[in-house]
Amino acid sequence: MQIKPIRTEQDYAAALRAVSPGFDNEPEMNTPEGDYFEVMCLLIAEYEKKHYPIEAPDPIEAIKFRMEQQGLSVRDLEPAIGKANRVYEVLNGKRNLTLPMIRRLHRQFGIPLESLVGA
Repeated sequence: MQIKPIRTEQDYAAALRAVSPGFDNEPEMNTPEGDYFEVMCLLIAEYEKKHYPIEAPDPIEAIKFRMEQQGLSVRDLEPAIGKANRVYEVLNGKRNLTLPMIRRLHRQFGIPLESLVGA
């Protein structure tokens, strides 16, 4: 069980192969196998963060996703955004979210602030 930095795609592929059996049968913590698995997963995660970054979703897409997840309607969003016509304007990209709207959407529906603020 050799641990080394992941610098190339080949290193990355080898690291994934090395830890893949552990996903089905995770090794016990505080054992040599468990420590190896944990450290390799951290190395893989850092490599992926650097080479395969995941962009934050568009704020409107984040709202629509949460609506789909929780079965929400336009009417459910009214307390956070305003009357139905304003909700439709926001969902159709014709009106920007305001800071108070963002706060209420986050507080009422648990939509991450990072998703609502956008990049």
